[in-house]
Amino acid sequence: MRILAADIGFGYTKACDGKQMQVFKSIVGEANPVQFAEALLPGQGPLPRHFQIGDEAIYVGELAETQSRGRGFTLDPALFIAKYAKTLGLAALAPYAEHGDPVRLVTGLPVSFFRKYKDALTTTLQNRHVITVFNPNGEREEKTIYIEKVRVIPQPFGSLFNLMLNDQGKLAQQRFISEKIGVIDVGFRTTDFTVADKTRYSERGSLSTDSGISVAYNAIAGVLQEKSGTQIELYRLYEAVARGTIKIKGQRFDLTGLVQQAFSQLASRIAAEANRLWADDWDIDCIILTGGGGAALAQHLQPLVQGEVLAMPADQDARFNNVVGYWKYGMNLWGG
Repeated sequence: MRILAADIGFGYTKACDGKQMQVFKSIVGEANPVQFAEALLPGQGPLPRHFQIGDEAIYVGELAETQSRGRGFTLDPALFIAKYAKTLGLAALAPYAEHGDPVRLVTGLPVSFFRKYKDALTTTLQNRHVITVFNPNGEREEKTIYIEKVRVIPQPFGSLFNLMLNDQGKLAQQRFISEKIGVIDVGFRTTDFTVADKTRYSERGSLSTDSGISVAYNAIAGVLQEKSGTQIELYRLYEAVARGTIKIKGQRFDLTGLVQQAFSQLASRIAAEANRLWADDWDIDCIILTGGGGAALAQHLQPLVQGEVLAMPADQDARFNNVVGYWKYGMNLWGG
C-alpha cells in the first residue's frame, strides 16, 4: 500500500509521494502519435505526458499546450470534475503508482465546492484504472492504477497540515495546533479562506470566492487583446507574467507595469474579502498566506490584511504547499 497525494487544480496539477513532486499545467489535449515521436524522442524530461485511457489517446500539461490541436482547459467546476479531474489525476499519479498495487490518495477541493463535488471526485478516482503510459524513450507501459481509498479535504487545510505535521504524519508545530489560525489560499480559479481553531474547522470563517489569480490574468489578457488584436489563452500567460514580457506576432510587450497593477487590484479585492469574512474572528492568532497565487500577491496582500500574516518561505515553491500537506495528512491517517 502506497500513500500518494494529488492537488488537481484549475491552473496546475501537482502530485507527491513523499520523496518526489511534479507539477504540470491542467491542460488535456488530443494526442497525435506522429507528433509524439518527433517531439519527445529528443527529450522532454523524465516524466511521461502521453497516455491512453480507454479509447482516448491524450497529452497532458505543457505537451498538450504545444502539440495538441484540440486542447481542453476550463475554469468551470462542474465541467472540470466531470471531464478533466480523472485524467489529470491519473496522469499525476502514474509515475508513482506501481502496477496493480493499492494506492491511498489524499486530494482536495476548494471550500465552497467541497460538499457539492466531494462524492463525485471520490467516485471518479477510487477505482482500478487501466491506462497505457507512453514513456519519453518511446516504450509503451500498460499499467493498472488501483486507488483503493480516497480522502478529499478542504483545499487550504493542505497548507495547514504541511505546517502542523512532520514527514511521518506526526504533530510537530505546536503553534498551529494550539492557536486559532486563518488560511488564505490563492489558487488559479478561487481564493479559499478557512479558519482552524485549535485544529477544529470553522464553518463561519470558511468560504471560496472567485478571486483567484486568473482574475489578474484575465485583466492582463484583455489589455493585450486591445493592444495586439490577439486573444491570449490564460495558460499561455504563466511564463510571460513570470518573465515580465511577451512577444505577440513579432512585437514584444512589456508586462511589468500591467502585472503590478493587476496584482495590486486583485490583492485589494482579496484583502477586503478576508477582512469582511473574519470581522468577528478578531482573535485569530495568525494568518497563513499560501498557494501559487498567494506567493505572487504576497507583497501586495500582506499590508492590507488585518492581523499577523505569515507568508510561506520565499525559497519554497508555494504551489506545492497543499499537496505536501495532503501527503502528510495521508501519513497521519494510514502511515501507522
